[in-house]
Amino acid sequence: MTDLIHPVILCGGGGTRLWPMSRPARPKPFLPLLGERTLFQQALDRVADTSVFAPPTVVAGEAHVAPIREQGGDALPLIVEPMGRNTAPAIALAAARLPAEAVMLVCPSDHHIGDVPAFVAAAVAAAGLARQGYLVAFGIAPDRPETGYGYLKQGGAIEGGFALERFVEKPDRERAEQFLADGSYSWNGGIFAFGAGRFMEELERHRPDMANAVRRAVEQGSDDGATLRPDAEAFGSIAGESVDYAVMENTDRAAMVPVSMAWSDIGNWQALHEARAADGADAAGNVADARHELADCTNVMAVSDGPRISVVGLEGVIVVVDGNDVLVTSAAGAQDVGKLSGAGK
Repeated sequence: MTDLIHPVILCGGGGTRLWPMSRPARPKPFLPLLGERTLFQQALDRVADTSVFAPPTVVAGEAHVAPIREQGGDALPLIVEPMGRNTAPAIALAAARLPAEAVMLVCPSDHHIGDVPAFVAAAVAAAGLARQGYLVAFGIAPDRPETGYGYLKQGGAIEGGFALERFVEKPDRERAEQFLADGSYSWNGGIFAFGAGRFMEELERHRPDMANAVRRAVEQGSDDGATLRPDAEAFGSIAGESVDYAVMENTDRAAMVPVSMAWSDIGNWQALHEARAADGADAAGNVADARHELADCTNVMAVSDGPRISVVGLEGVIVVVDGNDVLVTSAAGAQDVGKLSGAGK
């Protein structure tokens, strides 16, 4: 088992920018947004090769337990966070539960990856670096000057990948264009590989209070073999922080593996439009999965759970009907859907 890669799938967030389809009762990871399988099920499918991967561990909040069990099965190893504390403590819970020598592959539960063989090849390469003591990020090859993602600056070559020179915050359009032209910048997709023991060593070095609280939460929690429920008091004492800030930006052993794998975080309706268009749009770039009529339209997406959608003479518009709620947004406005008063309800 120690030669296998141990996937850790992080399942959190409400996906409010995909309202009205994504709601607290059925959030983004558990929706079949691309194909018949949900994003969560697709995340499980990508690590199903038992010659490469050990059984995955899922880290989630109580609100997600029911859909995880429904879609992943009762035997799926699950860590139930008493409350959300961001990605560093979530990853640490899994690291503290695994053998120190185990190589973890940390993956979000709600992303789309079109080229699974490329993902697996990158995971194997990253695991090789992790076994050398590196903490490894996937550097996703950018195909446009995206302002909605953080970036990774590639450093010098090392065997199996590259040193990670630095993390870069989300840029403005001008800087994003410079990054794309430079060629040494990749998107930060939040996918990481490291040894469980190495991760805890770095956490103890840079965030000792967090590391100690996580260990107490695991030791004092309840564990029936399939489900770990960490101690709420110990875990609640943690100040939440992302793994980027807590560990990856502080370690002197950060590395990256570049990968082109048709990746998208499906972070908003425009991202979903682009992902669906890659799988098949009409000649004008329109995508629809509902009863629809799109007349003289370009780059329009129509999504409905029943009512017919008719659009005439528009460009770059997304129309979503879900129950009694209707959303109409431009492609540019899709990033702000989560700010609507109805989102998250």
